[in-house]
Amino acid sequence: MNDDMPDSRGAAPDAKRRRLLKQALGTVGALGVPLIAGRGVAAEAGDNQAPNVPEWMRSQGKPILSPAYGVPSTFEKDVVRTPTDLTTTKTSSWSFTPLQALEGSITPNGLVFERHHGGVPTIDPEQHQLMLHGLVERPLIFDMAQLRRFPQVSIKRFLECSGNTLTEWEKPTGKTVQDTHGLLSCCEWTGVPLATLLREAGVKDKAKWILAEGADASALTRSIPMDKALDDALVVYAQNGEALRPEQGYPLRLILPGFEGNMQVKWLRRLEVGDAPFMTREETSKYTDLMPSGKARQFTFVMDAKSVITAPSGGQNLAGKGFYEIRGLAWSGRGRIKRVDVSVDGGRNWQQAELDGPVQPKCLTRFRLPWRWKGDSVLLQSRAVDDTGYVQPTREQLVSVRGTNYVYHLNAIQTWEVSSSGEVSNVHV
Repeated sequence: MNDDMPDSRGAAPDAKRRRLLKQALGTVGALGVPLIAGRGVAAEAGDNQAPNVPEWMRSQGKPILSPAYGVPSTFEKDVVRTPTDLTTTKTSSWSFTPLQALEGSITPNGLVFERHHGGVPTIDPEQHQLMLHGLVERPLIFDMAQLRRFPQVSIKRFLECSGNTLTEWEKPTGKTVQDTHGLLSCCEWTGVPLATLLREAGVKDKAKWILAEGADASALTRSIPMDKALDDALVVYAQNGEALRPEQGYPLRLILPGFEGNMQVKWLRRLEVGDAPFMTREETSKYTDLMPSGKARQFTFVMDAKSVITAPSGGQNLAGKGFYEIRGLAWSGRGRIKRVDVSVDGGRNWQQAELDGPVQPKCLTRFRLPWRWKGDSVLLQSRAVDDTGYVQPTREQLVSVRGTNYVYHLNAIQTWEVSSSGEVSNVHV
């Protein structure tokens, strides 16, 4: 059923949601603790809970500029990125976004996942330049001030490492959704369409590919198809309303909506236009997909439709029987998310979740489904469908085609098991 359509009882979407919530809540009513009359009178000193007046209302708080650049509450100190334990260095390594602790679809700048190949360079924006050369009529060099003078655009798009979920091909390994799916983030990116810069330089007829090079110690390079460059590629200098963070490519990076993260070159310093892919290290010895035959797939750029339940998810514990809202994220590198189905019985039956709108292409989409847990063991799954009709596959379906030598592009359905004690864990079914 389409979200915009009335249900079988003829109820409008808002009425349908209220009815589903009422069914889920049952006769328990609202969640919370009944107010006990007179408790405030008998309250002891230091009791900050309702209906008493908490201690933080009894004196002035901190002044403005405490600090000048705002930071999260100290009570949120555990909401941080976590490192992988699979690399031997911290400069060629990665860290994970805490998806289980985030709301909505935008990732705060300080929590966007990291993937570096030679550490984070410290770049003076006054000295940084972007060189555009090769098969162009007018080779150009832009400084940051010149780039900022071009008409700018802002778009919300997801960013996902092709290695997201790579530990889960053969057995459940990650404990939390941060471990399994945390190489995923979504920001509002601001910058200049790459097509604008290419028009400024005048692309020659033979031009089919572009080499993008970063100014980090690894000089990471990737080949970009010209049709992608002219479609929706951006050269960006800002994320979520402020300058790029150093670990996200300050002062300049490439954004290729829907493509694997390593191609969205950070610390962008050079674009060379050519007539063929450049066959760099990152697209020959790395970032290829080894098939069971021994041959490898190359240039598998697009991140296919995928979804994951973030609550309840691995490592969490349900407090008891009753109402919960199942929440998660869905995305597709090929377009918009059309539908997300949720199962509470390991994929035997599915219910359509509600999507937060407006649903944008190549952007994280939050989904929700009211659910009443009866205290028995259940298997939670989500399944995304994008507007091309592509349906997120099971792990078995992927393995039957790709085998288990594959490292990247695992977009299989994730299963969380809720035990009768309320403990949530990562399982394969």
